[in-house]
Parts: sequence; C-alpha cells; structure tokens
Amino acid sequence: MLDMILNKIRDYQTIIIHRHMRPDPDALGSQVGLQRLLQKNFPEKTIKVTGYTEPNLAWLAQMETVADEDYQGALVIVTDTANQARIDDKRYNQGEALIKIDHHPNDEVYGDLSWVDTSASSCSEMIAHFALEMGLDLDSDIAYLLYAGIVGDTGRFLYPATTAKTFDIVAKLRQHDFDFAGLSRQMDSVDYTIAKLIGYVYDHLEVDGNGAARVILSQSLLKEYGITDADTAFIVGVPGRVNTVKNWGVFVEQPDGSYRVRLRSKFLPINEIAKRHHGGGHPLASGANSYSLEENEQIYQELQQVAADASK
Repeated sequence: MLDMILNKIRDYQTIIIHRHMRPDPDALGSQVGLQRLLQKNFPEKTIKVTGYTEPNLAWLAQMETVADEDYQGALVIVTDTANQARIDDKRYNQGEALIKIDHHPNDEVYGDLSWVDTSASSCSEMIAHFALEMGLDLDSDIAYLLYAGIVGDTGRFLYPATTAKTFDIVAKLRQHDFDFAGLSRQMDSVDYTIAKLIGYVYDHLEVDGNGAARVILSQSLLKEYGITDADTAFIVGVPGRVNTVKNWGVFVEQPDGSYRVRLRSKFLPINEIAKRHHGGGHPLASGANSYSLEENEQIYQELQQVAADASK
C-alpha cells in the first residue's frame, strides 16, 4: 500500500490535502506534516492544504487558499478522517484521484486508495512511518508537526494506543532539531478562561457509583466564560483525572440547541454508543451528537450501563 501511495503521488503535479472538521493536533500534524514532507521530497510539485484555520491551533499550522480550478487533474489526499461527512472543505471529491489515510475504525471506505491502520496511535504516526519506510527525507519542521500530532492523539503517551512502534518513531523524529520543550509547553498551556472552565467542570461533574461521569456545558455558560465550542476541546480529558471515573461524556450545547457530545473512557469501549447517536470514533475516544435533553439522558444511561457491566 505504501508503494502504491508513493507511486500515485509521483504521478501527479498538483496534490491537495484535506483533513477533518474541527481539527486537533493530529489532524493538522498529519495534514501539514504530509504537505511539508512532499514539498521537501518533490519540490517541483504543487502541494496545498485546505480547510478551516482553527484559531486555537494557528500556532501549529494554518491553511491556504485553494481555488476550484486547482482540483482539475489533481490528486486529493484526506488524512485522519473516518467518514466523508467529516471532511473539511467539501471539494475533496473534485480531484482526479482520492487517497484516504486514517487510523480510525474503517466504518466508511472511500477513496481510490485507502490506507487505514487502526493499530497506529495517530495519523501523524502513519505519515512518519510512511516517510521512514519509503526513505523520504525529513527535516526539523516536518518532525515538529508529526511529533505534535502524535503527542496530541496519545495524550502525551498516556493512552493505550501508544505502542513500542510509537516510541520508536518518536525517537527518530526527535533526532531532528526542533523546540521540543517549547512545543510541550505550548500544548500543555491553557488560557485563563479555560482554566476557570476546568474549575467549573470539577465543581459540576456528575459521577455515579460505577464511575460513569458527565458534565453539561450550556450556551449560556460558554457565553459567560467567553469561550467557544472549539475551546471546550481543552477540557475533554479533565474528568478522567478523577481516579474513580471510568468513562465520561462532555455535552456541549450548540447555538441551534443540539449537543456535541465528546465521549471518553479509560479502558471500557464506548464507540458503539457514539455510533448509535450520529457519531463514531475510537473505542476509547469518540464523538456523538444529541438533539434533545432526552437524548443526552439516554447517552448518559448507556455510559452508566457500560460502567455497571464492568463492575459486575
């Protein structure tokens, strides 16, 4: 598959790289890391990245302007995106060929070529593996982006998806000269308003006797704290720091009254819950959508049932 992808890349003069909406460090690290990798090894090609520039992650990477005509005869690569509905910039299907590179469960197969590795900690790990296996040249800028993506999706190497292969790849990336300490500080830092929100989460976290937890963030609360839906990504892992919590949901109300639901778990799979509620993702890290307070309650009851079954 790696040979097939590299040959396809060699065949095209213009390559446009997409990733998922509401990007996290791995989405940007894999997308822009791949761009820089191809620019370094194929300087004669035009390699562009497209999508929304997330203000909270603008320090890591920013997007470019891609015209409609750029897609004519182009190769499109989508990184870190399990299903087509979540691809940022819907022009992804306007190129001549499409490649999917992803580490989420392959519930929706798309693309002329599809490389999915659910054993990888992150899509950035996959891009780094691709570069190393194919003998492509890396530099400090590429290593920085891919390292950031790996650190982001492994929760600083805390999550079970972190493997010996992950550490081997990270060791190779760290051979390049980039500001490792500065990157770590940047990824660990939060705005003061986020720090106050973290306090709110601890104060209002509901935890049942089996370790299922939830917190609800209303639109009025977001406005009171002066934060956006994107800002709430910084607090998703907060409930898991409580030692009695096994799985949890963060319910964020949207302007239309629906809820974006981030589901997390320490060791009990919760992605089937997400699938039942207009979402999906990894076994221990998934996203769903709720369209009523009743559905919020149903999702929490399903989390409680998973925790209760594990306690028997």
